[in-house]
Parts: sequence; structure tokens; C-alpha cells
Amino acid sequence: MYNYRDMQVWKVSMQLFVDIHKRTLEFPKFEQYELAAHLRRTALSIPSNISEGAGRKSTLDFLRFLDIANGSLSEFETQLEAAFMLGYLPEYNDYLKRIAHLRSLISGLVRSLTQKIKSADIK
Repeated sequence: MYNYRDMQVWKVSMQLFVDIHKRTLEFPKFEQYELAAHLRRTALSIPSNISEGAGRKSTLDFLRFLDIANGSLSEFETQLEAAFMLGYLPEYNDYLKRIAHLRSLISGLVRSLTQKIKSADIK
């Protein structure tokens, strides 16, 4: 088990959720139960999967949940693009940079955990 609260990847993903949650409150009223709600749910699933994986008993389980978090990040990116195309999110490019940074953090953690597993197999 890992302490997800100490992980930069979890902190960055939580901040992304908080920011998009606040931003989507500005979407048109008719979008609050559609695109805005979906963006919030998807954004929250990223740190949720990281924390769930960190709480599992095996590193392999953690890797599986990191893969799910990465998939949620891709889904989130698609929803952001839809919001941008509809004119709700002019700061789309700023979010893309944050997504790329978060994807890099997830990839780095996956590499580190994979190396840990490989090292344990050698011993």
C-alpha cells in the first residue's frame, strides 16, 4: 500500500478537479446536468483511481488503477475539447498543458512501479 496523499500525481490531479469544478459552474445553466456534470465526474475519477490503486495490496493492482486513471484523463481531454468547441472553455490550451503534465506524472509513476516489480523478480 502507498500513501497517495504524498504523491505529486494525486495532488496535481486533485487540483485539476477543483479547478474544472469551479470553471464548469460558469457553463450555461442547461449544461449543468450534462457536459459540466460529466466533466466534473471524469475529472474526479482521475485522483479517485490513483488513490484507490494506492490503497490496494499489490503493486500490480496499483498499476491497473493508474491505467484506468490515464484512460479517464483521455476521456476528460475529449470532454474539454467538446466544451471548447461549444465556446464554453476559451482556456482550453492551458488545460491541455496541465493534462500533458499529469500524463507525464502518471507515466513516470508507472515506469517507477514497473521497475520495482522487475527488480523484485530478479532477487
